[in-house]
Amino acid sequence: MKSRRDLPHRVGEIEHIEIPMSDGCKLAARIWLPENAEDAPVPAIFEYIPYRKNDMTVGRDSATSPYVAGHGYAVVRVDLRGSGDSEGVLEDEYLQQELDDGCEAIQWIADQSWCDGQVGMIGISWGGFNGLQIAAMQPPALKAVITCCSTDDRYADDVHYMGGCLLIDNLSWASIMFGRNTLPPDPRHKGEAWRDLWMQRLKGSGLWLKNWLRHQHRDAFWKHGSVCEDFGKIQVPVYAVSGWADGYCRSVFRLMENLEGPRKGLVGPWAHAYPHIAEPGPAIGFLQESLRWWDHWLKGAESGIMEEPMLRLYMQEPAPPKSNYAERAGRWVAEPSWPSHNIERRTATLGGGGELSLTGETLSGAALQIQSPLTVGHRGGKWCSYAAPGDQPVEQGPDDAGSLVFESAPLSEDLEIAGDPNLDLSFSCAKPVAMVAVRLVDVAPDGAGTRVSYGLLNLTHRDSHESPEPLAEGARYTTRVPMKHVAQRFAKGHRIRLSISTVYWPVAWPAPEAVSLTVHTADSSLELPCRAPRREDAELRPFAEAEQSLPQPSEQLIAPKAYWRVIEDLGTDGTRVEIADGLGTFHLAGNDLTVINQGYETYSAADNDYASLTGEIRWEIGLARDDWRVSTVTETTLTSDAQSFHIEARLRAWEGEDLAYEESWSETLPRRLL
Repeated sequence: MKSRRDLPHRVGEIEHIEIPMSDGCKLAARIWLPENAEDAPVPAIFEYIPYRKNDMTVGRDSATSPYVAGHGYAVVRVDLRGSGDSEGVLEDEYLQQELDDGCEAIQWIADQSWCDGQVGMIGISWGGFNGLQIAAMQPPALKAVITCCSTDDRYADDVHYMGGCLLIDNLSWASIMFGRNTLPPDPRHKGEAWRDLWMQRLKGSGLWLKNWLRHQHRDAFWKHGSVCEDFGKIQVPVYAVSGWADGYCRSVFRLMENLEGPRKGLVGPWAHAYPHIAEPGPAIGFLQESLRWWDHWLKGAESGIMEEPMLRLYMQEPAPPKSNYAERAGRWVAEPSWPSHNIERRTATLGGGGELSLTGETLSGAALQIQSPLTVGHRGGKWCSYAAPGDQPVEQGPDDAGSLVFESAPLSEDLEIAGDPNLDLSFSCAKPVAMVAVRLVDVAPDGAGTRVSYGLLNLTHRDSHESPEPLAEGARYTTRVPMKHVAQRFAKGHRIRLSISTVYWPVAWPAPEAVSLTVHTADSSLELPCRAPRREDAELRPFAEAEQSLPQPSEQLIAPKAYWRVIEDLGTDGTRVEIADGLGTFHLAGNDLTVINQGYETYSAADNDYASLTGEIRWEIGLARDDWRVSTVTETTLTSDAQSFHIEARLRAWEGEDLAYEESWSETLPRRLL
């Protein structure tokens, strides 16, 4: 990473300014802009997220925003209503109030004397979501969007549900926000009002996990904010970015296929981060790439970006299985459009003896049964990787030992895929509710298995996420199980493995009871999106070296606890997955603020006892300056039985040594074919 000091424009900073909303609420903003912007107005780049401009994102913001501002833009970083230094209460993700506020903020920015009236919107994750959602509302001043690690479909392809299965990331993310929502605004910016605003948040933000578990099917709750409901509402140019290790890579392909206006897509090897700071590498000069986009759409400059192919993908080389990678070997390839005529959909057939024929030949069929133990999935990492050690899939042998496995002969030549593998599954099941997890695995000559892609499907959702239907005993069904998109080379001499299981814990919450699934191999098949190497790929413009500004200094006072452990208790036949994550304790010199941020997650089960499934999460967070100190502890436990989910949650908040607020929740929510 190269840190730049020599930028075309000298940059000024407004550390805190308040944007008035029409209802009187004030949103907090931080702004970087060229020092001469009042005399020579510039376009503005708007980022709109709940992650606290004054502390949690200071390091990232200070390294990226001055860089962009130094190239002739005003960068406006705004805290959502109810977060950071903004007023109000944040009650859930992507509410209409949030989107309306965003449109008002864009107009306020466009009206400022330092802005030329044109606004672009950029964001990753939450900010990538609301960039698309606000674009669909068509505020006049919004001219272009860069959306990173986001989705067009809040139900089918977000942190909450995958294929109608309840993701563990739903619990994890709800618990992270449960903790962050307890933090107050900074008294340095809100004066004596900080404490009243804090109490409003503590009492009003609520238990988001309950909200999300109340909506187990694709209903109006999830359709709101899902721009796939009407892609035509987005009329501004969109640049969509993600990574293969990220949870959100599939949306890039749907956006390329369905948006009607100018669009570009980029998918690298990365986890959930901006591509100039992301792992696995290689990182790229994403700030320069984004400037090429803004220069074209906001300044009318000939940057050449729209003369390049619509979609660039990182074709990964085979790699030994690891829980995290600093870098993935590979090369950049490109497609002029998506779907691409360069992709050949090939059918591989399944044999009754565990064979996988990549030529599609007819194999002898059989009805094969699988009932996976609750340990299958312990090697699967997280739905959305942050490139933390442990959160990407490791060697697949132990998971595959509890799965139905089909494996090819050693490849006689290299095979490359780019796109979404799919399993067309013919099955029967004696239980009314069941799930299936399917994985595509690269098996090296030494037998090591690296997961390449995977998919989940709640089989009651085989025809619809809106109106699931229970399975009938003795009935035979055929459904398609889609897997995540990927670009991957399988090397000559390697094997391709398809693994099928009825459990993938703790990636997803299992079915209400143990399930025996019968797979009818003669009527099942694997579809692979094969892509031959193209000469044009070698002629692609290389990305620039990753650059940024010098980040604001910070001092790590206590290192974060970070681990990912799978513990097997032979005495009780129980297993636990224990995870520690967070930022530890650090001091920000720029605003003399000390921040505490540490989380712990535990997912446990007794051997084959579905009533024992438990997820427990605790976050400890706090802020301190001089003699001002606040801290909070949030705890969430999720369990289930065959009929219901059970939530136990507790919030405690301290001002100094005094307990300032406490609240507990005990909720039971019925399972609805889940």
